[in-house]
Amino acid sequence: MRVRLERPTLLREREFLAAVRRSRVLHRGRATPPATPAAYRAYLRRLRKPAHRGHLVVLRSSGALAGVVNVSEIVGGAFRSAYLGYYAVRPHAGQGYMSEGVRLVLRRAFGELRLHRVEANIQPGNMASIALVRRLGFRREGFSPRVVVEFLRTL
Repeated sequence: MRVRLERPTLLREREFLAAVRRSRVLHRGRATPPATPAAYRAYLRRLRKPAHRGHLVVLRSSGALAGVVNVSEIVGGAFRSAYLGYYAVRPHAGQGYMSEGVRLVLRRAFGELRLHRVEANIQPGNMASIALVRRLGFRREGFSPRVVVEFLRTL
């Protein structure tokens, strides 16, 4: 693996916000990452709740931020499901780092969190994201024209 996962912290705030600024065109209409110090700190507060897990995808070689993977709305009990969200940041987009990072997060989700279902909601025109989830074994479950294409991965 060329990447590792890190927990988002205040120590990464400056680098995170700079990466988000560099990636505005890449994210336009597809992701809305925290773009201000206040929004980043609100994101960190949200991650303290048991229903949310955030992961920074970091290059092993340099420690640079390559992207973010979030597991949210985690439901326990018999259903054991969650939503998956992710985005790459420039200059590391399109190099396979997010496939590796999402794969690591899914191992945690189905292992440590013991989830049965993880759903990725993807904008229909986001072909790179659709290709990523297909590579990782997701299947298309549905289409909501006003929202997203839904992909599902289960045990």
